[in-house]
Amino acid sequence: MIKLDADALGRRAETMHKELARISAEPDRLVRLFLTPEHRRAADLVARWMGEAGLQVSEDAIGNVRGRMGEGPRLLLGSHLDSVIDAGIYDGPLGVIAPILAIDAFKRAGVSPPSGIEVIAVGDEEASRFPTTLSTSAALVGAFEQTTLALQDAAGVTYAEALRAYGKDPAKIATAAIPPGAAAVYLEVHIEQGPVLESKNQALGVVTAIVGQTRLAVTLTGIAGHAGTVPMKLRHDALAGAAEIVLMVERMAFTTDGMVATVGSLTVYPGAVNIIPGKVRFTLDLRTASDEQRQATVREFDRQARAIAARRGLVIEIATTHGIATVPCDPRLQDNLAAAIEAVGGKAIRLASGAGHDGMMFAKICPIVMMFVRCKGGVSHNPAEYASPRDMGLAVAALVRFIEGFRP
Repeated sequence: MIKLDADALGRRAETMHKELARISAEPDRLVRLFLTPEHRRAADLVARWMGEAGLQVSEDAIGNVRGRMGEGPRLLLGSHLDSVIDAGIYDGPLGVIAPILAIDAFKRAGVSPPSGIEVIAVGDEEASRFPTTLSTSAALVGAFEQTTLALQDAAGVTYAEALRAYGKDPAKIATAAIPPGAAAVYLEVHIEQGPVLESKNQALGVVTAIVGQTRLAVTLTGIAGHAGTVPMKLRHDALAGAAEIVLMVERMAFTTDGMVATVGSLTVYPGAVNIIPGKVRFTLDLRTASDEQRQATVREFDRQARAIAARRGLVIEIATTHGIATVPCDPRLQDNLAAAIEAVGGKAIRLASGAGHDGMMFAKICPIVMMFVRCKGGVSHNPAEYASPRDMGLAVAALVRFIEGFRP
């Protein structure tokens, strides 16, 4: 068993995060998008770190940076390098830096991991540049969709054009796929992006599942009219109907264990102070770790929303715009990770991930598991995002213990 200094590991992790965070398209906030010059610089820095840790480094046809060690079915470790706009510095990079430091700990101790290892820094998880998610991890599991190549960013640059400008050949994307049978397990270290670990005063947690998601687009059409001349009882106010539906779905989420529901976008037409709203469009995002529960909630939402619209004399349209199933983490791997956390003095809190991760793609080819790391206030996708050096050091130490006990 390798001797570890979690505090020293945490200090190194913090230094590496800050160095990576300096690579940004803007001087006053972190913006690092897929296939940009900033992506290139970040990839080169991570490749250097991988090489210094003793990994054999390569870059595949879609821009993922990959470091390998050992033979046989591989333990895959990784996360993403891209960021949201005005990002924090830990979401994504922690899942790349922690494995590099863990492998470096083996190198410094003069021992080899007991299995094949591959550390992967993927390029596109956040969908901040192109309207697609997990495209680079999709390529790794042989699930890249060719229609993605035609998608455009805000400047009108297509995905294919960006790849070529980055020095890649879109026709070779399939070569990025991990060969069948080569992946034994995928493990991702990630900040929690929520307040559960902090509320329980624990640094590390074991993820039980990545929750499924359903996104709906709802349009309510009523009758626009003069705000001063149409009596209240004769109105068909689309915004009032939308407000009732939004509160209805909030009540449903409050009374359904483990569910969260969010109306994140609402547009009112014609949007004038003296006109009764004639049309409203809004989005609904539903997430839960139970597919059956979420599907039942969608059906109940549909029933109640249509009843509200009918009572108010409104026309309602409901369309599903996005749907992904819950991805469970392997129970045996959860237990192994919990044991590793306990070996470094932690109490392994088990919790679901309400956000999507690259692991959702890797689950197509191998069992997955995730380690969560406490983040201050549960804040993420925000410059205030923070994971302490101590907690990151414990995460690296627990990862080393997991690797020491891992057998394909």
